[in-house]
Amino acid sequence: MAAAQGRLSDGAGGMDDSNEGDGDGNRSGPPPFRAAVDALRAARLRPQIEVETTPAPKRLAPFAYALEATVVDGDQDLADGRLVLLHDPAGHDAWRGTFRLVTLVRAELEPEMAADPLLPEVCWSWLTGALQARGLTYGEPSGTVTRASSHYFGGLAERPATSQIEIRASWTPRESLGGAPEAGAHLVAWCDLLAQVAGLPPAGPGDASVVTLPQRRGPQSR
Repeated sequence: MAAAQGRLSDGAGGMDDSNEGDGDGNRSGPPPFRAAVDALRAARLRPQIEVETTPAPKRLAPFAYALEATVVDGDQDLADGRLVLLHDPAGHDAWRGTFRLVTLVRAELEPEMAADPLLPEVCWSWLTGALQARGLTYGEPSGTVTRASSHYFGGLAERPATSQIEIRASWTPRESLGGAPEAGAHLVAWCDLLAQVAGLPPAGPGDASVVTLPQRRGPQSR
């Protein structure tokens, strides 16, 4: 993946951890965690989003499972991100629950769009709106929206300026009676966010409220 290589701290909505587990996450673990992982594996996603497992951080929780996703149009990547499911059977005071979802989403923008003073608030509303549109309950959301611009000089002066939006966030999915959250539905909502940041049109009538991102920079070749 071109953009989902950054590391996050859970306090800022992510995962700062240099020690990572295997690509399958933890296949073992308590039944609620295994059920949540099975739900992630079984989720049905729109075809433009490619998802694969990736090494999960080991120090943030006793059990973790991680996914990477790329929004693809032909041979071009429009946006990408990482989603990590954390589980601590003993509970976590900051989470106010036993599960936590942590994410990083990135995409490039036109500089004019990146300069919009309301862009951070709008991007954060895309995350919360995606969860609400799927009828999901969650708590303790936190995160950051960062925009960065790069200008090139000297031997690189011919390159056009680039701007990037980055959303780092975490939230606590509410657990069902069986102790596991609706992890598959949270993954679908997260993919809705990815698609929105990438500028894709709504997937169907149920997503009619999604507003696509205008003036985004052209996609990068894979």
